[in-house]
Amino acid sequence: MVELAKPESYPAVEKFVLEWFERNKIAWRKSHTVNIENIIKKHYLPFFGETKIGDITRNDLLKFRSALAKVPGRNGRESLTNTRINKIMDPLKRIFEDAAEEFNFITPYIRIKPLKSQKTDVQPFTFNEVNLILDQVREDYRDYYLIRFFTGMRTGEIDGLKWKYVDLTSRIIKIRETVVAGEEDLTKTESSIRDIHMSQPVYEAFKRQRLRS
Repeated sequence: MVELAKPESYPAVEKFVLEWFERNKIAWRKSHTVNIENIIKKHYLPFFGETKIGDITRNDLLKFRSALAKVPGRNGRESLTNTRINKIMDPLKRIFEDAAEEFNFITPYIRIKPLKSQKTDVQPFTFNEVNLILDQVREDYRDYYLIRFFTGMRTGEIDGLKWKYVDLTSRIIKIRETVVAGEEDLTKTESSIRDIHMSQPVYEAFKRQRLRS
C-alpha cells in the first residue's frame, strides 16, 4: 500500500518550484530558461510563497489567474493579454503534476482550460510595398531585407545565419541555429530545422553579400 504524504511534510511552494526549475532547466533553451525564471520570480513566488505545495487548491489557482488579469501589460496595455496569462499558467500545470507525483496527492490543476485568445490578423506587405522598402532602405541593409522578404526567415534565424549553412552551389539555406537575446542558440523547435531553396533574387543577394563579408 502506498503511504500518503502527511500535510506537514509538504514543502513550501517556493522551495519546490525553485528545485523543480533547477532540475528541468538543463533540457531547455536558454531563452526559455530565462522566461520561466522571470515568471517564477515575478508571479509564482510573490503569490504562493511559503504556502505548502500540497495545500494549494484549484480555487487558489483560479484566484492566481484572476490576479494576473489585473497586472499591467506591455506597451501601455491596461492588463496582460489572455495569451500571456495562458503562457504564465501553463508551467504551473507541469509543476503541480510533478509535485502530485512526488508527494502522492491529487493535482489541483484540473478542469482549468486556457483562456480564449483573440487571433491577430496578419497583414503582410504587398509586393509593391516590398519593392518600395527595398528602394528606400540603406544600401548595406538592402540584401538583408531582400533575403528576409523572399525566404520568410525569422529575425533570429537570419541574424544567426553562418556562411557554413549557405550552400551557393545547391542554392540552399540550412536553418540550424538562431540568435536569441544576442546569444547563439539552437532553433526554437525541431520543425524549425529546415532547408530553404533560394530564388534567383535571393541567390544574387547572397552572392553580393559574400563579397562584403
